[in-house]
Amino acid sequence: MKYRILGRTREKVSEIGFGAWAIGGSWGTQKDNDSIDALHKAIDLGVNFIDTAAGYGNGRSEKLIGEVLKNRREKVLVATKTPPAPGPWPPTPYCKAEDRYSESYLRANIEERLRNLKTDCLDILQLHTWTRAWNRDPKPFEILRKIQKEGKIRYIGLSTPEHDQNSVIDLMRQGYLDTVQVIYNIFEQEPAAELLPVAQEYKVGIIVRVVFDEGVLAGKYTAQTQFEKDDFRNNYFAGDRLARAVNRTHKIKAEIAGTGLTMPQVAIQFVLNHPAVSTVIPGIRNVAQAEANCAVSDLPPLSEAMILKLHRHAWNRGFWYGGK
Repeated sequence: MKYRILGRTREKVSEIGFGAWAIGGSWGTQKDNDSIDALHKAIDLGVNFIDTAAGYGNGRSEKLIGEVLKNRREKVLVATKTPPAPGPWPPTPYCKAEDRYSESYLRANIEERLRNLKTDCLDILQLHTWTRAWNRDPKPFEILRKIQKEGKIRYIGLSTPEHDQNSVIDLMRQGYLDTVQVIYNIFEQEPAAELLPVAQEYKVGIIVRVVFDEGVLAGKYTAQTQFEKDDFRNNYFAGDRLARAVNRTHKIKAEIAGTGLTMPQVAIQFVLNHPAVSTVIPGIRNVAQAEANCAVSDLPPLSEAMILKLHRHAWNRGFWYGGK
């Protein structure tokens, strides 16, 4: 396992982290024993960065992580997330920061995160989405700084709103953020335009989520793939979205034919190629996935020629684009 520096935190983190959404739920049937085994295996293989959230199974993911880590001696950095108080998701321009992230709400939610993870200080607390409307007066981060000084949070981060990821750029420049969690993959390459360079300039640690575009870039779906009833991917790939994504993935498969690499390996390596990236957090829900994802760190980097080919697969997926 290779390690990278997490921005100005100076923490040394495994370049392959553990994405812990699926062990909390929303990705079909998941057994806790499989989740616990996966966590142990990942740590055995050198993973020292785990990402979770309050919303992953209503704390289930956090509790499993807390249970595993109390029996491990390794230093493992855990990043969790606090969602806004009930209201529109993501927050609209008309939401008030003091309503969605009040001090009393943040304090109560952080206490719950501490209990679930069985710790007295959170390594990284990320706000679980945002709106650009709050950038002029980002009071929630002033509150988090106060809680940080009290010793309950080590580092402060933000998980980008999917449809306005660049809304975090001003916050990075103003010094509010130690880390940013961003969607960046072979299809979603827009962060390379400004977000990632700004993170490098201001030494903000970058955590990459959705490296497989919710599974399709792992090359395991067909246009006929069906998900369990409560699986969030039914909405993510609604209508013709799955068929279009599968079709584009087949084109990438053609590009990598003959390299001996798998789609998951190429997807992860593409992200790790960018120097701003500290760690990528593919979802891991069993031992086999832990082994496969961690093994990517042992591979040589993609060639410059292959990276240039993959750049051409960037996909602007606004509904007004009709391309397949």
